[in-house]
Amino acid sequence: MNKGNYRSGLDRLLDEEFHRIQGKTVGIVTNHTGVNSEMRLNFEVLATRSDVRVKALFAPEHGVRGNVPAGDIVGDEREPATGIRVYSLYGKQRTPSKDMLAGLDIVIYDLQDVGVRYYTYLSTMFEVMKACAERGIPFLVLARLNPLGRRVEGNILEPGFQSFVGAYPMALRHGMTVGELAGWANETFEIGAEIEVIKCSGWNGQYFDELGLPWIPPSPNISSFVTALVYPITCLFEGTNISEGRGTANPFEYVGAPWIDPLELVRELEQTMLTGVMFRPAYFEPTTSKHAGKECGGVQVIVSDRERIDSCLTGLTLLSIIRALYPEETTWWHVPGMAFPFGIDRLMGTDKIRQGLEQGQEPKELIRNWAEESKEYRQACTPYLLY
Repeated sequence: MNKGNYRSGLDRLLDEEFHRIQGKTVGIVTNHTGVNSEMRLNFEVLATRSDVRVKALFAPEHGVRGNVPAGDIVGDEREPATGIRVYSLYGKQRTPSKDMLAGLDIVIYDLQDVGVRYYTYLSTMFEVMKACAERGIPFLVLARLNPLGRRVEGNILEPGFQSFVGAYPMALRHGMTVGELAGWANETFEIGAEIEVIKCSGWNGQYFDELGLPWIPPSPNISSFVTALVYPITCLFEGTNISEGRGTANPFEYVGAPWIDPLELVRELEQTMLTGVMFRPAYFEPTTSKHAGKECGGVQVIVSDRERIDSCLTGLTLLSIIRALYPEETTWWHVPGMAFPFGIDRLMGTDKIRQGLEQGQEPKELIRNWAEESKEYRQACTPYLLY
C-alpha cells in the first residue's frame, strides 16, 4: 500500500499536466521503470492516445526492458508491443544524433534513479539535455523519488575525472531527484536546455521503504531496496578483483573472493567500530561475473542503522582490511589504454583513494576533507531543490 499517497511525475503528467505534451510528437528516454501507478509503461499508455504521438524511445544502459547485463552494448530495435523505434544511448553513440531527434517537439525523461553518482542513467540524462539544447528541443523530466532520500555522502568528483559513471562534480550519494539534478546541472554547467520538471507528489525526502511502494529493480543487479541501500558501500569493489556479489541472489550485499577466510575477515572488521553496519560471515558461489563457479568467502554487508552509517567509510574500511589481510591476492581492475585505466578511479572520481590505500593510509584519513566538500556541495544544490 502507498502510505504516503506518492504519485510519480508520470502519473501527474497523465492526470493533471497532459497539456504539456498534447498534440505533440515526443521522444522518451525510458526503460521498464517508467511505469504509472497501475504498472503500465509510459509509452504503452501514450501509444493508445490519439492526441500525442510517440515517435522514438531512447534506451539507456540495460535497454528499454532492463534485461541487458551491466556494461553490455544496447542495440537499436523496434519495441515489439508498439512498433516504436528504439535508439540505443548505450553503445558507440551515447548522445542522440540530429537524425534521432528529427521531428520531435519535445523529449521526455522518465527513469528511476538509485541516488548514487555512478549510475549511468544520470549521464544519459545529461547527454540528452545537451543534445536538446543544441537543437532547441524542450526537455521534460518526469520526476521520481530518490530511494535513498536526502542524505549526502562521499566525495565530490574531481576535475579531470569525468566519465560516464561520473559526469559532474556531485557527491557519491547525491541526495537529489533527477529533476533537481537536471536543473542544477543545466544552470551550473551552462548546458542551456529548455527544461521543465513535472514534480512527483507525496515525497519529501523519505526513504523508499517508508512509502510502501512496490520495488521495480532499476537495473538487473539492484534487485531490492536493501540492495540499493548497500550499493554506495560495495560498488567500489567493481574496481577490484573482489566479487561484489554479482551472479548471486544477493548482488552488492556479498563481498568476497576464493582466498578470503570469512571468520578472519569478520574478526578484523569487528575491531573497526564502524557504526550502522553489521557483517555476517558468508560463503557464496557466483554463477556469472568474477570467480564464476568458484566458492568465495567473504561477508554479507547489512545496514543496521541507515542514519548512523557512513557508506564510503564502511566500503573503504572493508577494502582496506581485505588488502591488508591478502596483499598478494587483492588487485585493482586495470584496463590499459582507457582514460582512467584503474576502475576504482572512475568510480570514485579521483585517484587519491587508490593511491592512499596503496601507501597504507587509513580510510578515516582519506576522507578527512570530505565533510567540507559535502557542505559546499549541499549549499550549491539548495537553490535547485523542489521538495
